Amino acid sequence: MNDAPIFDESFRAGLEALFIWRRDVRHFRADPLPEGAMDRLLTLAQLAPSVGNSQPWRFVRIGAPGLREALAAHVDAASARAAERYDEERAAAYRALKLHGLREAPEIVAVFSDEAPAAGHGLGIQTMPEALRYSTVMAIHTLWLAARAEGIGLGWVSILDPAPVAALLDVPAHWTMVALLCIGYPSEPSDTPELERRGWQKRESRGERIFTR
Repeated sequence: MNDAPIFDESFRAGLEALFIWRRDVRHFRADPLPEGAMDRLLTLAQLAPSVGNSQPWRFVRIGAPGLREALAAHVDAASARAAERYDEERAAAYRALKLHGLREAPEIVAVFSDEAPAAGHGLGIQTMPEALRYSTVMAIHTLWLAARAEGIGLGWVSILDPAPVAALLDVPAHWTMVALLCIGYPSEPSDTPELERRGWQKRESRGERIFTR
């Protein structure tokens, strides 16, 4: 058996910095990623944990310009509808935000969760089938951190209707859409969330999210 690696203080400090600098990116440079970068990142993403070792994540890379534009137009329309729920002042602030990089990011990836994976033999999902989707989210987060470690940004686009997007991408009916991701080099790296920098919402203190029973 191989000896387990020792993660020393220097590594832990670097890991903390990685967590701090992992941001939801909306502003991308147009230059492409190096050859093989996406293959490497998607391979690392699949080291994520999954319920029953079912590995339910399904990554769909979107390269066709027509599909990319159709997705961008769909998100723009969904965003316009979403703005209607706010009062006038908040709606103006919402419209001032850049909410996706679907036209600029060099890589677009849709992520789905297979609701009936052959792997795992159903272990752990009899009472909590949603654990499959949680596992897929873990893979996305693993991808996010792996990308940031290489100076690559990721933006999660959630202002969309999953059903028409799934139909547009022609995926199997038993796949559930989890995320639409924009991936590329950020034009303005920061250790502060963009929504905080743009005055939308500050991060609240850690204590407000932790409870004891």
